[in-house]
Amino acid sequence: MDKRSTLDESLHTTHKVKAGECFIKIGKPCTRIGKLLNGVMRGFVYDNDGNEITTHFYQEGDMIVGSYIPNVNIAFTIEALVDTEISVANYSEVMSWVNKDHKITEIITREFQKLNNQLQSRLVSLLNLSSVEKYELFLKEYPSLVNRIPHYYIANYLGITPTQLSRARKDFINKCR
Repeated sequence: MDKRSTLDESLHTTHKVKAGECFIKIGKPCTRIGKLLNGVMRGFVYDNDGNEITTHFYQEGDMIVGSYIPNVNIAFTIEALVDTEISVANYSEVMSWVNKDHKITEIITREFQKLNNQLQSRLVSLLNLSSVEKYELFLKEYPSLVNRIPHYYIANYLGITPTQLSRARKDFINKCR
């Protein structure tokens, strides 16, 4: 067995997270990083009134991480919406290989860029788009999730009510005819 496959295998283990359980919790140090192998997860924060605000969805192939920096306290929670399977590694150990291992550096850079682009897209959407435009962007960014997760999570993510989401979906369907 070569050094490359030994390193890859030694960095991660597979964990199962049941629907409703949290993989990462707000206020805890970010010590784990993962890749979602199977399932759907969502990130969320609490507003000043204690309401959950969905900030992100994670699907198969996505990196699951609570901070861009290891061991920093996490500002949000990530929970499984369905039973999930995650390849998990020690975050500090993975980051110690960045710039030493081309493959790990490339993966981390690509996934951080993807997360950053999704965050920027979400901010622009919340501030500038109509309900229909927000829904269209959601379909573009998460095409496989529309029938896999409850619509109230989608509405919450889009910053609209479930009723507004229903109207936006209807308007979108009419627009596509």
